[in-house]
Amino acid sequence: ARAFSVPFQRPATCGTDRYFDSSRLACAPCGAHQRQSAGGTSCVCEPGYRMVSGNGGFSVNCEKCPENTSGVTQDGWNCITCPKGLTLEGKCKCPNNEILVERGIDGILLNEALCIRCNGSEQSFSASDASGSRCVRCEKTFIHVSKSCDCSSPNILTGGLCFFAQEGLPPKGVATVRFAQLGITLTSAWFLKNLQSSAFACWLYSNLTACQALGNMCVMNMNSLSSSSTDACGLFQYIFIGTARLGIVHSIAYWRHSLPWLYYGDQPGLASQVLEKNNFPTTFSFKGREKDVKLQFIAASFDAAGNFLKWQSLEGGILQLCPDTETKLNAAYIFGTTYQQSCKISVSKILLDFANPIFYDLFLEYNGDNGQQHLWAVPVLNLNLQYNEKLVNQGGNMNNWLLTRRFFLVDTLSGKETDLGKPPRVIRIASEITISIRLVSHAQRGTIYPPLMTVAYTDVLVQNPETQSVMVSFSVSYEMNQSEAQIQTDISLGVLGGLAVLWSLLKTAGWKRRTGSSIIDLQTVFKFLLFYAGDLANVFFIITVGTGIYWLVFFKGQQFVSVLLPLPSQEEDFVTYVACAFSLKALQFLQLLVSQLTIDIFFIDWERPKGKVLKAVEGEGVIKSAAAPVSIWRTYFIANEWNEIQTLRKINPLFQVLAVLFFLEVVGFSNLALMDASSSLTKSSESYVAPWSRILRFGVSAALWIAIAILQVIFFSVFYERFVEDKISQFVDLCCVSNISVFLLSHNCFGYYIHGRSVHGHADTNMEEMNMNLKREAENLCSQRGLLPNTDGQTFQISIARKMRLHYDWIHETLTRKRGPARLLDSSANTFEQSTRAYNTMNKFLGSFIDHVHKEMDYIVKDKLLLERILGMEFMEPIEKSIFYNDEGHSFSDVLYYGNESTLLIFDILFFSVVDLASQSFVLAAILTYLQQEIFRCIRNTLGQKNLASKTLVDERFLI
Repeated sequence: ARAFSVPFQRPATCGTDRYFDSSRLACAPCGAHQRQSAGGTSCVCEPGYRMVSGNGGFSVNCEKCPENTSGVTQDGWNCITCPKGLTLEGKCKCPNNEILVERGIDGILLNEALCIRCNGSEQSFSASDASGSRCVRCEKTFIHVSKSCDCSSPNILTGGLCFFAQEGLPPKGVATVRFAQLGITLTSAWFLKNLQSSAFACWLYSNLTACQALGNMCVMNMNSLSSSSTDACGLFQYIFIGTARLGIVHSIAYWRHSLPWLYYGDQPGLASQVLEKNNFPTTFSFKGREKDVKLQFIAASFDAAGNFLKWQSLEGGILQLCPDTETKLNAAYIFGTTYQQSCKISVSKILLDFANPIFYDLFLEYNGDNGQQHLWAVPVLNLNLQYNEKLVNQGGNMNNWLLTRRFFLVDTLSGKETDLGKPPRVIRIASEITISIRLVSHAQRGTIYPPLMTVAYTDVLVQNPETQSVMVSFSVSYEMNQSEAQIQTDISLGVLGGLAVLWSLLKTAGWKRRTGSSIIDLQTVFKFLLFYAGDLANVFFIITVGTGIYWLVFFKGQQFVSVLLPLPSQEEDFVTYVACAFSLKALQFLQLLVSQLTIDIFFIDWERPKGKVLKAVEGEGVIKSAAAPVSIWRTYFIANEWNEIQTLRKINPLFQVLAVLFFLEVVGFSNLALMDASSSLTKSSESYVAPWSRILRFGVSAALWIAIAILQVIFFSVFYERFVEDKISQFVDLCCVSNISVFLLSHNCFGYYIHGRSVHGHADTNMEEMNMNLKREAENLCSQRGLLPNTDGQTFQISIARKMRLHYDWIHETLTRKRGPARLLDSSANTFEQSTRAYNTMNKFLGSFIDHVHKEMDYIVKDKLLLERILGMEFMEPIEKSIFYNDEGHSFSDVLYYGNESTLLIFDILFFSVVDLASQSFVLAAILTYLQQEIFRCIRNTLGQKNLASKTLVDERFLI
């Protein structure tokens, strides 16, 4: 293998006797009497040697000059006599205010160089230029002050200008720049050269560029003011106060003639008056003409020397330092579109692109009543501004703010210490720029307050520009006063929270009635808190869903702007409400899960033996006749069917999740959650994508969850369960066909009863007889299925007497005793026989109870009052007799998933929303929501099956 490696060399590392060969990208030696050129990419002759020939690089021939003509001409090709001495490069030099002449008018080389003095008398007023090669008219301040090109004492020479030494001049300026973030104070070469001269020229002559330059230097010093300093801002304030006689511009008290407008004033409360006293004199809309939907920002730009450059529209990304397409950059100024852009920029790119700082005065353009174009000055809040060395613009109280006008993006000038031609030691970058648009409260036509630009600068100590980088951001935010909405939310929360307390108290009272207890104990208080947690979760859910849908409908649907979305910082209360709703609903869901996993259930088998069979008696060796055994398979069959419907829901959970995800991500409903004015469901790849609103994300997803769930419930209840399959009603029918009733106790003294006693007397029969029985029933040739004669009522809510419950527990105790200590077990019989005996005893007792055999434990059947149905409680207490309430709605599903769909649905919605708000991903939220549904369904099925086997004595091996 051949290596393709070359040494890495730079021109600066070649040394004085070598040059950088650009064709080889490596250093090469110079010839005799030669040295490296200033650029480093060629060789030049040493002082005292002239060039004979040269083609660049090392192709240079040098020849020593004679003793009498030891100097070399400026072009390096000839030797010449230098009467006034030589420079370090071996060339002729002349004193100040004299120009060097090496050739005659016709171009012929002189034998001896001439130093000709420029005539500074009144007839010519000339002086040598900066290169010393020609005479030019001297600067006008010299002529005005000294009537010559000299600025001798006592006159003052500063910044290339000459001033009278007179009373009333501005004080001597401090040419330092404070970089507070780095804790560095530098003496700026730019300030040292131009600060004093700009101040004097502005003060004495009201020179426009000098005043602008002084203002720019103040802006480079972060507009910071100090009562004890005469820095750039101190000098600006001195001149501003002392030039009141000049008058003001455009009737603006803070804008003095000849001076730039830098400050709004430092009176307490002035900022709030500027930002809120007057409305912007035009309106905006989300849909309409371009001038009504776009913010027409325009800026007057100046260079550091104070020269006006041009008017610039902000469109095209003037203020956005991050590169992007023009369409996306211009989206920042579409009214109602929250814009955010951030990126990292290398310091080397900043130094290259912003070698000269540009200063901006920002305005918002609008048309007056007569069609005349006007500009509204946009105030600037500089977060780095210091007043007497204290930051004053950091707090949220605008009464303490000190607003300014002019700003810049990058300052690579003030951080140069000695030579303006060298790279700066420190640069200052506008790392965060935010334009805030605030809507006037109760505005119906898109009226806004004057915009505010907030700028935060970052100081960077330049060490290695290639590796250093700075994070910059630009944003446009829209806000309105949300205090009224917050008050309405608090009122709603208070009212609904109070109603939730009353509703929870009613639930607790109903629970106490159903448990057969009248004592308020710690368990009662704990139960009340659980009820209140669930009801308060519903309150939070109603408020958050209502809030989300309100903002979704009214923000996206408006044409003339009347509401604006809350800022991300204003959404914190809303997110807290969602978190509270989820936490409380999760507590309610777990309590529901536990209660369903601990219900008492028993299957009453009404089947009676048919005939007798011969059976050998164990241990006696004889054969006796006994009643034919009743098949247990019907009970196993009913138990399996019950097991299957435990997690049946009114909706299809998988379809629900997939449908919501489909509408959000495929159809594009997620685009409605963007913080822009568009209500379109599609976005082109070239268009700007605004940041997400958490309130809108919750509103869109919750609305879709609820809408799809309602459609599912309607479909299943109206069509599917009526024409295809209704598993709840089928289970009741199956109980009747199987001749088995279901006795459920969800509370100590309350439960449900499914009357499954066959009207044919028995169900353990062959296919032919079964079909015959069903045919007779279809033709009304037999009695009806209801518990009461001539009725069809098969399902009941039951409120049992205390005596009946005690007897039930006494029988049930033998079912659980087998799990107790060995000393309590009956040693005369094994566990299986005990369980069988207990099962037969319970079956016989409950059957006789239903048949009114036990007069001391009888029951009555009645209808519930309307108020009892509404409140979900019973007014009558079953003291002597139990009460069976007619139930036409299969309310026994309350102990199943099916009867608690609202709780499950709200829990799913909140789980989905919490995951989405945390991850900002609908896909992840959908996946995790489906996983939690499956996990809890598995837990409910597994533990519910174990409870079913434990309470009904059905062997768990037969539950599939």
